[in-house]
Amino acid sequence: MESIMDFIPRYREYQTQKDRTECLIKDLMIHCEHIESTLRKENHDLQTELRHTQLDYEDATKSRRELQEQMKELRYQLDSVSQDNNSLKQRNPYVLALIDGDGLIFKENLIKQGLEGGKKAAYALRQEISQRCDNADDTEIITKVVANLSGLAKAMKRDDTIQNESDLRDFMLGFTQAKASFDFIDVGHGKERADSKIKETTRWNLRNFNCKQILLGVSHDAGYAPFLDEILRDDSTRKRITILEGFPTVREIIATGANVVNFDDLFRTDKLVDRTSPVLYSPASVASTPLQSISYATPSSDDYSAPGPQICEYARWSPDFGHCQVRAGPAPWNPGSRGIDPPLIIDQAVLDRIKKRKDNDKLCNNHYLRGPCAKGDQCCFEHDYKPNGEELKAISHLARLNPCTNGQDCEVENCIYGHHCPSVVNGICLHPFCKFHANEHPPGTKLKTMKKAFAAYE
Repeated sequence: MESIMDFIPRYREYQTQKDRTECLIKDLMIHCEHIESTLRKENHDLQTELRHTQLDYEDATKSRRELQEQMKELRYQLDSVSQDNNSLKQRNPYVLALIDGDGLIFKENLIKQGLEGGKKAAYALRQEISQRCDNADDTEIITKVVANLSGLAKAMKRDDTIQNESDLRDFMLGFTQAKASFDFIDVGHGKERADSKIKETTRWNLRNFNCKQILLGVSHDAGYAPFLDEILRDDSTRKRITILEGFPTVREIIATGANVVNFDDLFRTDKLVDRTSPVLYSPASVASTPLQSISYATPSSDDYSAPGPQICEYARWSPDFGHCQVRAGPAPWNPGSRGIDPPLIIDQAVLDRIKKRKDNDKLCNNHYLRGPCAKGDQCCFEHDYKPNGEELKAISHLARLNPCTNGQDCEVENCIYGHHCPSVVNGICLHPFCKFHANEHPPGTKLKTMKKAFAAYE
């Protein structure tokens, strides 16, 4: 039979097992406490993050709704602006006709009618333009004719188009009075005044969307070709520019590719001629030959070919205009305080070579004759060429073909422009398109033709 002491080892074994169990439970409780603490912290963090996210979401929702409202308002404003813009584009459309009246000249029968003729010309021109316009009833026709009125009147009188210079002024007034949008503008005497007004007015109106078409009455003048090349660089502009033709369009303008419309029922197709010029008698024949017809247009100076190597000589004509007594070298004529520019001996071959240069290859007169050119790199002409002495003479000769704007009042010591016509030989001005006026030639000089003028154009 077992004694009580036999249970002691078993009890001790039980106690040990119990201690281990308690230790396990304690460890489990500590572990659970750690896990619970960790989970509690994570849960707190998640709840905080969730709260922040909810706030962000609510803020984003509010912002999105505000943006939607703003976009809705902006869309409304954009639609309103677009409607206004379209309305403005369609409001007050107009066609602009700019006419260089020094070369594109109305028919003789209209001008002779004076005031009434001017009104008839305005109505007829408006009708011609309206027939070529879409929505003609809504399109305003604006016309500006620019010319040197006094000079044009003198030229017309010499052409026998008018009997009195006042007829042209009456015609101008009638043209201006016919329509509020029609103007005949007297730009007065001055080089290229009509040209510059037409060019600047064209540039300004091309920037106006309401200007649907511009008619340029410049068919007679090759000097407008570079300007047309400048503005006809894109299709949208090309569609809005049309050349108004009376006198047949010169080849330089045709080369620009501009559209051309003919109004020959309104405008002269021929140039003015001097029907009052004296007759030159040939020593070899009793028959007489009148002086060459004189153009009132504005041809390009590039068409001029100077005579061969020469010293310009002036002539004094006898009363019957039949013969001339030639004085070689400087004549006794003194045109004014400035006097006569020293004569130049030029080589024709060199001159032709210089004149063949075109566009940006042309030599800059200011740079080579006075230099350096004030425009610097902005100048469109050549500065880097090294001309020799003969070429400098040729450049100087070409520069002198352009009259100095100050004439005999010029005080510039090294002025490169002409102070009298350098193209007079044996009493005749040989330049086919001379830019100098009658008083800038020796007395008695016979003039073939002059730019925009007859001999008395002043």
